[in-house]
Amino acid sequence: MNPQLSVMTLIRGGVFTRADARACGYPDPDIDSLLDTGGWRRIRPGTYAAHRALAPVNEAMLHLRRVYHVLRYGEPGLAASHQSAAALHALPLWGLDLGQVHVTARDGRPGRHAGGVHRHVRDPVGPGVQLWNKLRMTSPARAVAEVAASSELAPAVVLAEAALYAGLVTPSSLKRAASQLVQGVERAHQVFAMAGVESASVAESRLRLILAEAELPVPASSPPPGCELEVANCALWFPDERTVVEFEPHEPFWCEEFDDYLEEAAARVFGAPPPGEPTAPEPLEYCWISWADLDEPALVVDRVRAAFARASRRTGVRVFDPNRPRRKRAGDWTGRRGAGGELALPSDHDLPC
Repeated sequence: MNPQLSVMTLIRGGVFTRADARACGYPDPDIDSLLDTGGWRRIRPGTYAAHRALAPVNEAMLHLRRVYHVLRYGEPGLAASHQSAAALHALPLWGLDLGQVHVTARDGRPGRHAGGVHRHVRDPVGPGVQLWNKLRMTSPARAVAEVAASSELAPAVVLAEAALYAGLVTPSSLKRAASQLVQGVERAHQVFAMAGVESASVAESRLRLILAEAELPVPASSPPPGCELEVANCALWFPDERTVVEFEPHEPFWCEEFDDYLEEAAARVFGAPPPGEPTAPEPLEYCWISWADLDEPALVVDRVRAAFARASRRTGVRVFDPNRPRRKRAGDWTGRRGAGGELALPSDHDLPC
């Protein structure tokens, strides 16, 4: 089941219609084949469910159902925007406030209204509004830009990296969408400058952001030497520090081109090194970061630094810090004359350690 149909399944409480499947890209022969083979099962005429599918009733599901109700049965001309549009695009909603349905309209009173709807007024509504399955919503680039301009840094960076990974946006389309905002343009550009294309899950995006804010070394784009393909998707490799930081790949991003990514990843892991490039040294230290650990950035930074220090001790190579305080050497002390002209001996404080 592709991500768009997963969204419709959540909206309808675990089921979907044939019209939903068609709107999400499934032709009738594929629908009939999935029904005949048991991949999908009929609930009632024209309504289906995925085989053994579990649709948990969580905050994201309730938010999607409220968005659908507002767009289908509310006043005409409304378009889902901000995190509500991101939810319809099947993007991760980690860390975002889902208590209000965000819509954009040409008129009305802006702000929060009764019924849990946050109305954004913009006349004209602006570019980047599209129609999908009779639902009006802002485009992925505009939705990500709106969230980047109005939400906290970490959830905004996660959302931007998920959209980049899924191929829904490009760096240029994000910058263009940010420049077309009414408010928060600088904030959105700041978020997009920090968002990369390497992360493949919410956990990895959060971990990379924590390490970047602590000004720790940037991990290599290649996986650790000799690791299996599954491990490469949940590990960061620091070749200079000879350290691998493993993490729990919580909430992986979706992408419709997994086959291409698998081929590229397999070539990196199992292929021969490029000519002229020396073989990467084997890791010396490993560090494990769980999903719960990411709620304490200071703990994560301390663990990674401790792993770097252990690897440094094992190699015997110490990294020189030019900003460290210098200690006095024995030759740096010069005698001083006292009040009566006598030569003062050095005190314990003056002697080098």
